[in-house]
Amino acid sequence: MNSLISIDNLSFEFPDHPVLKEFTLELNAGERLGISGPNGSGKTTLLRLLMGLEKGAIGSLTILDRSCKTESDFQEIRKEVGYLFQNSDDQLFCPTVFEDVAFGPINQGLSSKEAHDIAHETLESLGLSDLRRRITYKLSYGQKRLVALATILAMKPKVLLLDEPTNGLDDASENRLTQILTELPQEMIIISHNQPFLEKVATRTQLFESVS
Repeated sequence: MNSLISIDNLSFEFPDHPVLKEFTLELNAGERLGISGPNGSGKTTLLRLLMGLEKGAIGSLTILDRSCKTESDFQEIRKEVGYLFQNSDDQLFCPTVFEDVAFGPINQGLSSKEAHDIAHETLESLGLSDLRRRITYKLSYGQKRLVALATILAMKPKVLLLDEPTNGLDDASENRLTQILTELPQEMIIISHNQPFLEKVATRTQLFESVS
């Protein structure tokens, strides 16, 4: 089976406590891997390690056939892996929804016209076209969550890392997000405490345990 992400014997600790100890995980082609577990068991830390946002891990980390050790390795990976933060306000910083969604493609070096075309296409595909002129910080929590996802998808990543994507969503927004994720072609690692959501979206699940 072709692995897009392969983690072998990964250990990581903060100054006051260990988080991951000889941890092994694989994300294979066609998978949406759901991860659950208690707070403090290292779920968010794992995603931050995969994006190179935390340093000092020991072990082997391979993403999209690239062994990731240095910052330059992770800079390349960030072009192909989309990371949905647990708090959408950490991800949205432009005045309007359209500017937020177009920002990523522009930052990738596309022309304004190309980026604007992609932003229109992405918002339409997610049913968010009616929000394009809205001021981002005035959106509801659920709207911000979907717009944050749109900003990631506009960059056309190969893999998605989603940290608690249903946090704070009402039933209608959660159902909409569930439908969107199950229809996307990308492989995913999804962290969630929401077991009914994971049962609908994940192709397999893995349970984290706290390191003693």
